[in-house]
Amino acid sequence: MSTAVPDPTKEPVNQTALHPAGVQPHVEHTELEEELHTRAHIDYDRVAIIANPSVPTLYEDALVYETGSAITASGALSAYSGAKTGRSPSDKRIVQEEDSSKDIWWGPVNKPMTPEVWLINRERAIDYLNTRNRIYVIDGFAGWDERYRIKVRVVCARAYHALFMRNMLIRPTAAELEHFHPDYVIYNAGAFPANRYTTGMTSSTSIALNFHEKEMVILGTEYAGEMKKGVFTVLFYEMPVKHNVLTLHSSANEGKDGDVTVFFGLSGTGKTTLSADPKRALIGDDEHCWSDTGVFNIEGGCYAKTIGLSAEKEPDIYNAIKFGSVLENVVFDPATRKVDYEDTTLTENTRCAYPIEYIENTKIPCISSGHPTNIVLLTCDARGVLPPISKLNTEQTMFHFISGYTSKMAGTEQGVTEPQATFSTCFAQPFLALHPMRYARMLADKIATHGANAWLLNTGWVGAGAATGGKRCPLKYTRAILDAIHSGELAKVEYENYPTFNLQVPKTCPNVPDEILNPKTSWTGTADFKDEVSKLAELFNENFKKYSDEATPEVIAAGPQL
Repeated sequence: MSTAVPDPTKEPVNQTALHPAGVQPHVEHTELEEELHTRAHIDYDRVAIIANPSVPTLYEDALVYETGSAITASGALSAYSGAKTGRSPSDKRIVQEEDSSKDIWWGPVNKPMTPEVWLINRERAIDYLNTRNRIYVIDGFAGWDERYRIKVRVVCARAYHALFMRNMLIRPTAAELEHFHPDYVIYNAGAFPANRYTTGMTSSTSIALNFHEKEMVILGTEYAGEMKKGVFTVLFYEMPVKHNVLTLHSSANEGKDGDVTVFFGLSGTGKTTLSADPKRALIGDDEHCWSDTGVFNIEGGCYAKTIGLSAEKEPDIYNAIKFGSVLENVVFDPATRKVDYEDTTLTENTRCAYPIEYIENTKIPCISSGHPTNIVLLTCDARGVLPPISKLNTEQTMFHFISGYTSKMAGTEQGVTEPQATFSTCFAQPFLALHPMRYARMLADKIATHGANAWLLNTGWVGAGAATGGKRCPLKYTRAILDAIHSGELAKVEYENYPTFNLQVPKTCPNVPDEILNPKTSWTGTADFKDEVSKLAELFNENFKKYSDEATPEVIAAGPQL
């Protein structure tokens, strides 16, 4: 297996000599080059600026200039992101300036950076880009609805980063590219470190976003996902503040009759798996906005986890890994180039970025026909005390949306001996720009206005907890529950109240055994049921104290009552 750590900064002396058909000397500079020179002092007389290159060109450049890049057996490009193989949320900063400061949710998620330090980091990034023989520019849109889409320009030093963002942004037509002027610019100098002695820096990594200058600067990390999530944070600010459009960390799909379902959920809850439904068209798997006409996808691609991937378990994702896709930090056989998706030598966070049209059952353009009919909040409760499905009222929807609960499993980390509660507010805490209650109020207003049903769907354990003899709810039952939601049957059955959490639980559901629907009646665990319920309820209430300053009494009361 190929596990060597490559050096992606390798630079040949003469790019034109190696690429006779590549960038040639010229006298007049393009409109794009002039814009880069004016806005960021990019030295266009020294640096070859490769603007919106084709996929084959990016493949060729990655193979020539980035050690460790390879074409895998499926045709996808394999790339290595360096020492950082995941996001660095503790190194994310928002520039504290007059325009946006009053709106930003300052705290552990959004830490302030002074404009002076921003200028130092920006200059550092530009200086690095100006030392390269070539840099890449990728222009694209964020948001399929043309009324709200944001024009994004990515300036980077690696072909891998350029191909990644070419896949993840919505690709403009040739006519749209001709006079493309960006709303936001990302300067990715990730191979070059931040100066950790600069005021406010905690490490050599810095991801900084400036809403006034409409720019993002990346130093000290080559993990491509930072660019994707940086754009997401921009939408979490721009859409609610400027357009009254709600940004959602969710997947979404649409039925043949135009009924739309939105799925919220943290990692491991089933957001991607459950939205990939052969009977329904995929709108998107991760990032959406809810406007006055419906839901639209933010992205032009998907960024799927590949750990443990197989054609049997996830055929849509497996078949999307082909020419044009970017595999990140995977291990492959050096002779056959076949990827071992079970190998975690480099990281457990192996991923693939591919254009959304590589998923056959995708609705293009990625815009819903109308407003959501069903809102599904996904959780994976390893204690086994949350019902497999509950119908939520408005206040409960806001409470559980703000809570963003799932479980961290025992054994996943040193010292974790029993399931641990994990909360990520709005199911999107690392990417939020505004206070969570602002998004929750918008969600509640839209649900009320458009008459959507809201559900809490637990894909976790039934009968008992993971540590007390339970088993994960079979996927066939979870899918049967979703089928009953989509058909409208589940909304018509008889419900009963589930104490402490005060959830409305169906007594029956088509193709699902009655006994698993209520945890109290199905409990067979070795632990005391009431004790387990109380433990989880206390964790919910303790977590919610962080947001209670802006929550209404009704929303606070919608939480567990001990």
